[in-house]
Amino acid sequence: MNQMQATAAKRSAAQSSVLAALGITLLKLLTGILTGSLGMLSEAAHSSIDLIAAGITLLTVRVSDRPADEEHNYGHGKLESLSAGFETVLMVGSCVWIARESIHRIVDREHLDLHWSVWPFAVLLLSIAVDYTRSRALHRVAAEHRSDALEADAVHFGTDIWSSAAVFVGLLAAFVGDRLNIPALQYADPVAALVVAAIILQVTWRLARQTIDSLLDATPPEVREQIRRDLIRDLEAADGVLAVDRVRVRRSGSHYFVDLTLSLPRRLTFQRSEQITAAATTAVQRVLPGADVVIHTVPTATLGESVFDRIRAVAARSNLSIHDVSVRQYDGALHVEQHLEVPETMTLREAHEVVTALETEMKHEVPGIASLLTHIESEPATIATAAQVDPSENLENQLRATASHFPEILDIHEISVTRGHGGAANSVQVNLHCTLPDDLPMEAVHEVITNFESEFKLDHPQVARVFIHPEPATDNRR
Repeated sequence: MNQMQATAAKRSAAQSSVLAALGITLLKLLTGILTGSLGMLSEAAHSSIDLIAAGITLLTVRVSDRPADEEHNYGHGKLESLSAGFETVLMVGSCVWIARESIHRIVDREHLDLHWSVWPFAVLLLSIAVDYTRSRALHRVAAEHRSDALEADAVHFGTDIWSSAAVFVGLLAAFVGDRLNIPALQYADPVAALVVAAIILQVTWRLARQTIDSLLDATPPEVREQIRRDLIRDLEAADGVLAVDRVRVRRSGSHYFVDLTLSLPRRLTFQRSEQITAAATTAVQRVLPGADVVIHTVPTATLGESVFDRIRAVAARSNLSIHDVSVRQYDGALHVEQHLEVPETMTLREAHEVVTALETEMKHEVPGIASLLTHIESEPATIATAAQVDPSENLENQLRATASHFPEILDIHEISVTRGHGGAANSVQVNLHCTLPDDLPMEAVHEVITNFESEFKLDHPQVARVFIHPEPATDNRR
């Protein structure tokens, strides 16, 4: 059901409540005046509060479902809580009035003169039937659309059933007492009014607590156990989530707002973190459909991190790019070598300051590092211009001859040559694909292609670079 249909259903339920409350209130008031029953008058007062509440609810649901705007970024749902607070004040006032009149009539017996008629009983039975029907209908719509205002109306109409029954019993007892000349039963009518006041007070207390919780953004009771049981479990089971540090849920009208704090491995890339965040949002909305979800991620060190992971994490934290990290252990300490890319426009002094700060932080992160050697490279900021030339048959033969020195190399293909690499007009770069066994470890792959490049460049000084793309034998694209 879309938002427009939900709003229409809530308005229809509120309008029906206004009409029902108006009719019942008028009948009870007229019957109470004609019979002199304080119980009926208290019931009329109670129903008049329901009428006012139903009217407020009708006005509230017309506004509360308006979308968020520049001034109300979280929508207008809090109006339902404010209307419930206003209803609470009205109900407290009615309790005071009914209790005062009941005690006054019990003390001053001359006000216990009742004019007997069948109408009070008929009106009360009709009221019970109407209240039962409206209470169930309102509760169904309120539960379906998470409406505090409609739920308050449903509680009011449900309370009317019990209060009407109390007045019915009070009137019947007073009638029997009058017929059988039992003086004690003459107090049944004002006592029934006190029962009504107690019921109203009980409902008022419950509504007041709900209203205060809503205004203070307490976690909605209908989702507390669900969050603990389902949401946190699903999030912690998600790939990449180390822990759910905090979950905050509040409700404004029918809309949920969820704030999450997730601990993620700090070695994750930004793109992977975004994927995990999107998956967490989807998980929340499976539990709370349509929820507005905000997720804060905290990069966290894990117990399974290697020295390489910790070194790269330090570089990533400083927004620096390192590669070809190697770690050796001898004399009981770690010795690290790494390559760092810096902008090509950066001066040597600036680059050295960056490296010094980076190495200091890495040694603090990994106390076992005894020495750290950083090779500084310039990161190209411009697109190099180069001209492609056709590789000569002699060059290809020489490449294949060099490749034959390495038994791991099964084949080389897709050979291309460019001139002008690195800004020098006569520099040459050779690109090629190299086929290797599928199960060869990457450490061995890197060693083979590095040695291949070095040996070929040693025999051909005019070649500035040999760029090799390794591929498994099962994916040989010859």
